[in-house]
Amino acid sequence: MNYKIRSIRVDEWAAARELRLVALQDPVAHLAFFETYDEALARPDSFYQERAVGAAEGAEKAQQVIAEGPDGEWVGTATVLLEEAGTVDWAGFDVERKQGHVVGVFVRPEVRGIGLTEVLFDAALEWAWGRGVERVRLIVHEDNERARRFYGKIGFVPTGVVVPLAGNPDEREVEMAVERP
Repeated sequence: MNYKIRSIRVDEWAAARELRLVALQDPVAHLAFFETYDEALARPDSFYQERAVGAAEGAEKAQQVIAEGPDGEWVGTATVLLEEAGTVDWAGFDVERKQGHVVGVFVRPEVRGIGLTEVLFDAALEWAWGRGVERVRLIVHEDNERARRFYGKIGFVPTGVVVPLAGNPDEREVEMAVERP
């Protein structure tokens, strides 16, 4: 595999923006992401610059890991956020222990199935374990079967926590987690 797995750098915000826009055009983007292509496209450059600063190499609270092809093209990404015990998460649930939260997972369709997602997760989990988290979790739409199968394959298990989608109580997301080895 001729792909480099690494954290983004602060000055790479435009490449991070471009990959996010590609991800939001994926056929299952409506199940995988909380924003639309049009919403992301409308965000100012400063939004992506701030996001890069907060998740770049050396950042303490988050890390965006990318897979970079031999030609320099970014072909995949996963971000892990740190959640501290005693805080409240994005969905309003209490965070009971220090944990990582994987978000923004995407691999370009033309390179799916060659192991990049596994390697991205390995790097994201390694970063999180290095920060002393007790577990890493993610939230996945109940209808996103492809993602749920993959997460289960790499060791994430459903925790029983269900998050109803705002504005659509008939749809739910489920939490899956992996405990620190």
